[in-house]
Amino acid sequence: MPNIADLKIKIFADGADYDSMMKLYAEPYIKGFTTNPTLMRKAGIDDYEAFGRKILAAIPERPISLEVFADDFASMEKQARVIASWGSNVNVKIPVTNTKGEFSGELLRRLSADGIELNVTAVFSLDQVKRVTEALDAGTPAIVSVFAGRIADTGVDPEPLMTEALEIVKSRPKAELLWASPRELLNIFQADKIGTHIITVTHDLLKKLANVGYDLDEFSLDTVKMFYNDAAASKFTIKC
Repeated sequence: MPNIADLKIKIFADGADYDSMMKLYAEPYIKGFTTNPTLMRKAGIDDYEAFGRKILAAIPERPISLEVFADDFASMEKQARVIASWGSNVNVKIPVTNTKGEFSGELLRRLSADGIELNVTAVFSLDQVKRVTEALDAGTPAIVSVFAGRIADTGVDPEPLMTEALEIVKSRPKAELLWASPRELLNIFQADKIGTHIITVTHDLLKKLANVGYDLDEFSLDTVKMFYNDAAASKFTIKC
């Protein structure tokens, strides 16, 4: 049976609910945190900087990824430099392209060369992995976030792509490959098996960690009991 203690991959919690982040911060298996504007909007965040500074102050020694939200590269760069100044544990998230599909490569080169630790996000293809990796400074730590879960949503097995992406990223020894948007706990073990460095996991999915190692016969019986109890609570009847 799988065991969380055997994992080599680093689990980053993905979300923007402050209270949930604090609870997860107490868990030693959570090695970092990621968020994005969509998660912040869902959590009702209305002051980006205040929220960013608050979580960085509360979690000072684990990496936290905070994303720019401008669409032109000049404004992205200004935002990235400001966000990077908020704390030494920040990874500034830069999308692989803007909304026009223009590659962020030159911006990545400038920021990475200046020692700003990036998390390049919304990467989906091996061509993007190659171009991003080439843009990163060899001496600056960085994260390349490949959205393996969304790739799987298209009917494509992400494992072979992620395996090849790992080989590409090796050309930058300080860069790490991140398996983004997992859909089920099995993805953590799949990502770990091939040697992925990091996986982001949503707070809801992390709640299922208690199921890891669960005896399948017991799980079967508990499921049968759930169906029975729900039918009884609903007072279902069939005339026989």
